Amino acid sequence: MTEEEGARAEYEERARRLFSGPVNFLLSAPQLKFLPEPTVPEIAVAGRSNVGKSSLLNALTGRKAIARTSVTPGRTQELNYFDVGDPLQFRLVDMPGYGFAKAPLAVVKKWRFLVNDYLRGRQVLKRTLLLIDARHGIKPVDHEIMEMLDTAAVSYRIVLTKSDKIKASELEAVTERTLAEARKHSSAYPEISVTSSEKGLGIAELRGFVLESAEV
Repeated sequence: MTEEEGARAEYEERARRLFSGPVNFLLSAPQLKFLPEPTVPEIAVAGRSNVGKSSLLNALTGRKAIARTSVTPGRTQELNYFDVGDPLQFRLVDMPGYGFAKAPLAVVKKWRFLVNDYLRGRQVLKRTLLLIDARHGIKPVDHEIMEMLDTAAVSYRIVLTKSDKIKASELEAVTERTLAEARKHSSAYPEISVTSSEKGLGIAELRGFVLESAEV
């Protein structure tokens, strides 16, 4: 085992123990004025509606329903905060899903202002996990949030979700395409995560990465 592999394994084990302890919903913030005091690191989770964001949060935290899953795209229009650890180590921030085609223009505009202001003004935001459905790859609407993250200079890592839903050859191809695209963006992490919330694939590694990001 290399030194880097050993360090990752240590983060994974520490993260496993941390997430097996207290993880609690704190609040929902429809506007920035409702955000908690910026006293601890924050790791945000972003993605298109129905990309599997709630399922991934549940898998990361080892809970069945800490984040509500919904079949209605665009339902979450707030920043949802979760406290991790006792004493508190960091917070997970579930960002409102984007790309909801049927949403009223006013809702889309509200989303844009909330997310853009949060990304630009939250100094304790350490990193964002950008979820991409492995079955579809990066779509034009995903490019929009990537550009927002680049402009706000917020470091982010692309996480492929639902990787168990496609053939291995297709997964390999979409992984290569996604990685190549990530390397074109100034704020994108040079590696991506391949996950399946249903099968548990990549979850332990992603937990370790979240903890490492919070401690940077």
